[in-house]
Amino acid sequence: MKDFKPKALPVLIGSLPMKSYKDATELIFKYTPEIPLWAQLPMLPNEGMLEQFMSGLPGLVQDNDKFYFDTTKQGFDEEYLAFFEEYLLISEGVSEIESSIFSFTPETGKGFKEFLRQVDDQLDERIDKKGLPFVALKGQVTGPVTFGTAVKDQEDRSVFYNEQLREVMIKKLAMNAKWQAKEFAKRGAVPIVFIDEPSLAGFGTSAYITITKEDVTEAIEEIVDAVHSEDGLSGVHVCANTQWDVLLASKIDVISFDAYSYFEKFILFPGDIKKYLERGSLLAWGIVPTHNEDIIEKETIETLFSKFEEQINHAQKTGLDKQMLLEQIFITPSCGTGSISFKAAKKVLELTKGLSEKVRAEYSF
Repeated sequence: MKDFKPKALPVLIGSLPMKSYKDATELIFKYTPEIPLWAQLPMLPNEGMLEQFMSGLPGLVQDNDKFYFDTTKQGFDEEYLAFFEEYLLISEGVSEIESSIFSFTPETGKGFKEFLRQVDDQLDERIDKKGLPFVALKGQVTGPVTFGTAVKDQEDRSVFYNEQLREVMIKKLAMNAKWQAKEFAKRGAVPIVFIDEPSLAGFGTSAYITITKEDVTEAIEEIVDAVHSEDGLSGVHVCANTQWDVLLASKIDVISFDAYSYFEKFILFPGDIKKYLERGSLLAWGIVPTHNEDIIEKETIETLFSKFEEQINHAQKTGLDKQMLLEQIFITPSCGTGSISFKAAKKVLELTKGLSEKVRAEYSF
């Protein structure tokens, strides 16, 4: 996997403002045909970043639209033991992960199921035409810091601070990532699974003062290891600024960052970035804006290409090898598009594909 070089191919960040899994998946294939992903549709029930990964966790309580975990409720100990029993059986190869609590349920996995259906249909067509398989297939899980600090226990305490619940939460996310990677690998493509960590934008502030660098690294790397066990690549997406040196020093294969708004912050770590790239790791260059519809409207492929070239040249001046950098990046939106209008989201997809084509043509990829 360390020889994998995307050379500015386009990749998307999960969410879209749509209600049809079929239409959303077809749109993804249209704009990112080499490395498509399954769509998260937050406009629909069970598609939120938190809800989609809750099922199967011990102590889960739903009170109307509110979810929390209760370690004191009747039956928690039995649920807890059953969770680890299933985890160990799968880890030891006794049980299959496909039919376990670590895969999506029929309610939470409709987008994933539709994605695999369309992948299989396209693979059949490509085989008939003696074409090539996909370069890679991409999925995503909510990151353990984001999940663990947003979801509460019965005492209204974030589960990341509850050692018992933190352990099962991380293992659930890791095994779900492993399952996704396994499904992608079955289809002859490089599996890529992103860990979506918007909450890492607050890491290092007073809000997370009791969470250490070691806590973050250990939690994320357990998911990374699970993806690596299926010969996949694991990425982390942070949609704002964070302590990049922590991620750059980790086992992560892809760091996805908002280059449109935070390039100047990211490039403050040239030595760490250089070591990271020299290991063969990759960057998802989030140069296409998603946070403001007025800004999306005014940008063009040409304006974004000019901004991209300025950033690459700036990076070269800090000591980074330009050719290495260009070969080891994806072109991506700065974040998902689930919270903007469909018109703006479609333009983001168009800009991502168009900019990737321009960069690849300019540098003869």
